[in-house]
Amino acid sequence: MSNFLKSNDTGILIIRLTVGLLLLPHGISKLINGFDWLSGSLTNVGLPAIIRYGVFIGEIVAPLLLVIGYRARIASLIVAFNMLMTIFLAKRDQLFVIRGGWAIELNALFLLGALALFFTGGGKYCISTKSKWD
Repeated sequence: MSNFLKSNDTGILIIRLTVGLLLLPHGISKLINGFDWLSGSLTNVGLPAIIRYGVFIGEIVAPLLLVIGYRARIASLIVAFNMLMTIFLAKRDQLFVIRGGWAIELNALFLLGALALFFTGGGKYCISTKSKWD
């Protein structure tokens, strides 16, 4: 048990579970409540509205992959890209706003947590550990 308590892999597991489990409800709420509102944000910047379906990959599929530890590096890149798009499309006017905290701190935490996982990999408590993308 002491190896588990003093392990970098335990820390990585906690980050994986935190990013994955806290992001997942955002995707589920979009699945339940709809996401047609994303079309306007996308078309306003010249992107096709079909890209809105990427939110399911970035906020449901990738977080689930992080939680189970399958191809954690790829999943974390997807989450990071999703957060960059969220900041660019929905929060760019709040980038330098501080009101009791940074206005985009949640998105930044998801983005930076995902980037940390990209660089560390998923650790040994994963269902896949043999690929360079784990």
